[in-house]
Amino acid sequence: MQNPRDEVDIALVGKYAGLQDSYMSLNQALYHGGIAHHLKINIFWIEAETLETHKPEKILADADGILVPGGFGIRGIEGKIKAVTYARKQKVPFFGICLGMQAAAIEYARSIVSLKNANSTEFNAKTPHKIFFKWRELKGVQDLGGTMRLGEYLCLLEKGSFAEKAYGSINISERHRHRYEFNPDYEDVLSQAGLFISGKNPDHGLVEIVEIRDHPWFLGCQFHPEFKSKPLAPHPLFKAFIGASYAYRCQRDKNKRKS
Repeated sequence: MQNPRDEVDIALVGKYAGLQDSYMSLNQALYHGGIAHHLKINIFWIEAETLETHKPEKILADADGILVPGGFGIRGIEGKIKAVTYARKQKVPFFGICLGMQAAAIEYARSIVSLKNANSTEFNAKTPHKIFFKWRELKGVQDLGGTMRLGEYLCLLEKGSFAEKAYGSINISERHRHRYEFNPDYEDVLSQAGLFISGKNPDHGLVEIVEIRDHPWFLGCQFHPEFKSKPLAPHPLFKAFIGASYAYRCQRDKNKRKS
């Protein structure tokens, strides 16, 4: 950290970017990923709502990597989805965590599969395409206090995926904190259109990780990897994300010198 060999710029597009302590674990996990590569991490805090009224290509143009973290409620969700669209189209390394993973799947359903108004029932209970809905174990539960899916769960990774390459294993376990899950009715249609479901819970079949393969590095996970990251043992996904972001930066700088 004291003598980095270079730096990398990460755009964090969040619902609470004005309250940076809300993302303290994420903040630290990004720095841990930087330590692994001897890089200084510059975090640019971007309010998701800003992207709803301003062009993402202006706000995110200098980002080497884009991270969309978790959150609750509808505020800023369309801005997060616009950040996903920008990262997907411009081939900027993307990391979506919890709600960030949900935004990635919803964006793919809308943009690639043309499922108009695809959404999560958290944001639109009447959406014709429920890509995410309330965790099935909460069916019929109206009072949601104390009902989140919490704690550590197993996840089985697909070989050759970004996730498997990062972890170096196909069997992992990660900590969760959410109430909504990927709707299994949309697994086939999204998979056939190119959304790679690379991680699932082996006990309940819940989708835990989605990726886009024809992209430098695009991954969304339902769990919270930042909870298990340490300075001298950075979480594998943060390490991989920072590595991909730095590779993107170097390639972009190389292209600029050529032009």
